[in-house]
Amino acid sequence: MKQHTFAAPNTAMLNGDLSPYNGAWGREQVIHLLRRTMFGAHLDDVAHFLEGSLEDALDELLQATATPDLPINDYNEQGYTDPDVPAGETWIGAPYNNEFEGGRIWSLKCWWMGNMIEQNRSISEKMLLFWFNHVPIQFYEVFHANWDYRHLELLRTHALGNFKSLMREVTTDFAMLHYLNGQYNHKDAPDENYARELQELFCIGKGPDAHYTEGDVQAAARILTGWRVDYGIDRVIFDQYAHDTSTKTFSEFYGNHSIQGGFGYAGAREVDHLIDMIFEHNECALFICRKLYRFFVHHNIDEWTEEMIIVPLAEIYRENNYEILPVLRTLFGSQHFFDVLRRGAIVKSPIDYIVSLYRDFNTHIPPKSMRQSRYEHNGALVYQSFLFDQNIGDPPNVAGWAAYYQVPSFDKSWITTNTLPYRAAFTDWVLWSGISTQATLTQLDIIETVKKIPNAANPNALVDFMVAWQYPMGVEESLRAQLKAVLLSGQLSDYYWTNAWNQHLQFPYNAMYKETVHNRLKSFFYTLLHQEEYQLA
Repeated sequence: MKQHTFAAPNTAMLNGDLSPYNGAWGREQVIHLLRRTMFGAHLDDVAHFLEGSLEDALDELLQATATPDLPINDYNEQGYTDPDVPAGETWIGAPYNNEFEGGRIWSLKCWWMGNMIEQNRSISEKMLLFWFNHVPIQFYEVFHANWDYRHLELLRTHALGNFKSLMREVTTDFAMLHYLNGQYNHKDAPDENYARELQELFCIGKGPDAHYTEGDVQAAARILTGWRVDYGIDRVIFDQYAHDTSTKTFSEFYGNHSIQGGFGYAGAREVDHLIDMIFEHNECALFICRKLYRFFVHHNIDEWTEEMIIVPLAEIYRENNYEILPVLRTLFGSQHFFDVLRRGAIVKSPIDYIVSLYRDFNTHIPPKSMRQSRYEHNGALVYQSFLFDQNIGDPPNVAGWAAYYQVPSFDKSWITTNTLPYRAAFTDWVLWSGISTQATLTQLDIIETVKKIPNAANPNALVDFMVAWQYPMGVEESLRAQLKAVLLSGQLSDYYWTNAWNQHLQFPYNAMYKETVHNRLKSFFYTLLHQEEYQLA
């Protein structure tokens, strides 16, 4: 691995705009890019992207990855055997079974967690989480594992594609029709639930210029009448006899636009006209660009950021007919994104905290061949996400997780007197004892991690590298001194660590040498992971 130094911040970059980044391309820039576009910054990934340019990195990161293998029946156990799905076979496409939907949904959560940990060098998994938070369902509220899976795969299919196409398909998606009562939207009793969220949460938002009206919500609800899930044939249909065929007229916010009512095919097409009308409004592009910015860059959007970052991004979005890639490429390749003020400006979400811990420190989950152990282990991580207040697959409501929208706390709300001790306990668990299943033990592989660090025998170099890698902002010298003292077990001479490390490298099968190094590194990593700087990305 090539060794790179960590340069001092270039203060001329502060508050940079969307012009292409032309500064240094070194380890700290790669780490920042990977923290935001993936989960963590695995050292192999850092080394890989240092071999090329920023343009090369964006080319690779912004490529969609193949759909992962299907989730399987890994939940069978004594007294709980799914009669429709043999163990090890996929439950996708299996008939609905109320007794086993809970097991299938938990299996889906475990599958999703595993996909994030074993992600490729792509933004795909991070974008899937972004879109799921933006147009969420609650897995257990829907309580139909196949529909939950289809919703996830719909988001994955469009994650790096066209937002307008995504919202058209979400509008008549199995899970969404059920979740927001579209299934029951009838001309004689229009249900406004989805029509409201389509505008308020998914496309227009609540910004200062979002002046759609209650009449707009009501008109949209009438357009959406008649869409149904046919449970018998498991497909979405349009019931023309439940559809309101009258003309729907919208407010001045939408230019007093009218959508002609229709029967049959013409009635079904009204939803396309509704989506077209909503996306014609510039507030739609502005709203999504603000959501992208808060998820990937920083929660605070002041007047300067709105004018210099959000508005130009929204123009790019509209000019490209709501294709997401030009927006992401402009943002992640900009002076603004690599401004030093953007580093360490986000509190890690619980999922980011869990997944990046695994990925950064060479921690492998049980392989797919060990079906039961993988299910048990990933289930433990899913439960941790629940304890940390980001229950994967089950946000608290249709608005998603509050940390992505709740003014003024935003991402700071991830850290509470309840969740912070859980975070610390989790890292201690994976570091000290490891997560046990019937057949496996999963523990942070800290020795192999340190082997990837240049000049790791030098305690000063090791501390400097770890601080620059894991802490996105600078730290006080007192913390560096504390970390070094832990590595030296309180001794004063550097060779106390150097000799121990070199002895282990020279005699890797000597249990005593390995244990000496391992114990010191566990104390070192314990101290490293318990600092408040580790909570930042």
